[in-house]
Parts: sequence; C-alpha cells; structure tokens
Amino acid sequence: MRLPTSWPRAALRTRDRPGGRTRSRPLIPVHPGPALFGFRLLRILFRLVKYLLVAVVIYLGVTAYQVWKTGQRYEPRAAGAVVVMGAAQYDGVPSPDLQARLEQAALLWHQHYSSSIMVTGSKEPGDAYTEAQASARYLESVGIPAHDIMQAGGRNSWENLSEAAPILIAHGDTTVLMVTDKFHEDRSLAIASSVGLTPYPTPTQYSPITGLSAIPYYAKETAGVALGRIIGFQRLDNLP
Repeated sequence: MRLPTSWPRAALRTRDRPGGRTRSRPLIPVHPGPALFGFRLLRILFRLVKYLLVAVVIYLGVTAYQVWKTGQRYEPRAAGAVVVMGAAQYDGVPSPDLQARLEQAALLWHQHYSSSIMVTGSKEPGDAYTEAQASARYLESVGIPAHDIMQAGGRNSWENLSEAAPILIAHGDTTVLMVTDKFHEDRSLAIASSVGLTPYPTPTQYSPITGLSAIPYYAKETAGVALGRIIGFQRLDNLP
C-alpha cells in the first residue's frame, strides 16, 4: 500500500536497538496547521490577482487598438444628417478643435452626402452662446442655410447624442455621419448606436490635435470605451 506523501518519511522506520535493526511503528499523519493553510490561500489569491491583471491589460490593449482603428475609418455615404459632436467655443467663436469638426461637416454637406447638419453642445456658466449656437453661426458663415442646421444641447458626449437623437428620429434621420476627432470616434459611434441611431464614421481630417499631442486623448478614450462597455456609457458620462 502506498503511503501519503505528506507523511514524514522519518515516521516510517525507527531504530529500536544499537545494532541498527529497525521495525515498523504506527504511522501518525501530520495535518497542515493554520499557518500552512493561510500560506496556500495567499498563493491562490496571488494567482487570481495575477490572472485578473493580465486580463485587464489584454482588454485595455484590444480596446486601445479598436479606438485607434475606428479613428482611421472614413466612410461617408448618403445619410439623413451629419452630426457634429460639441467642443469648446469662446464667445460664439468655435475653438480650433470645434472648427475642424465643423469644416468636415460643411465638406460633407457640400459633397451632398446629407442635406442636414446636427450641431450639439450646451454652454458653461457665464457663456453667451452654447456650443451648438456657435457651431450654427460658423456653418452659416460658410454658406450652410440656417434651415439645414439643427441644434441640440448636452454637457458631454452622452447628453449630446441623447438630446439629438429624438430630433433626428422625428425627422426620419436615423442614419447619420458622425463628425468628431479621430480619438473620439469610437465612443461616439457606440453612444449613437445605443440611442437608436445608425452611425457611420467620418472623423474630421482637419483636427489640430495630432501626433504626440493626441496620445493623452487616445489614452482617455481607451479608458472611457473600456469602462463604458462594462457600466454603460450613460453612467460613464454621469460620473463626477
């Protein structure tokens, strides 16, 4: 009969006389004490944490690639409307980033991909204009008729699209071209899909945020997309 390997070998045979002859004695099993049990538990927990960290790193890596890859897509097609994601404005004048998005939207309008443009964004306390109003003023200045421009508010990406969606759906404009920066395109598409729209990527080709300066934005969007897929994009944008 094979004996448990956890029993000490010294217990198998004992000397009983000076001549060196041995005889078998009763075997007493040795049970692990609390310290050994705690060590084994810690080792198991360490392995679980290690596997979890590996999974998180892989998940973030895949998400980062998807965010970057989506930003490289440019798929204009006939659509009900062009949707411009809001960005900063200064007393009615679009910031360089917002202007780049508006230039892309105007180009799509002039190329007849859509006859409507939806601009989005509310205002900060003390501002005289909303981001949407500043955007509409700019588009009119480059030849877009006011009746082709729709406006929606919103303090963040979720609010931009959740406020724009009912207006677009009421007009039958559920297929939309999403205009924003490349690093923001993936999250914008995901939110648009979740509020009942069918979006296609048309990121601005004129963004002033390029090269190394775009890395922090890609990192932020990677974290946002990764977390938004887990907790929902509405909850994500409502986080303090």
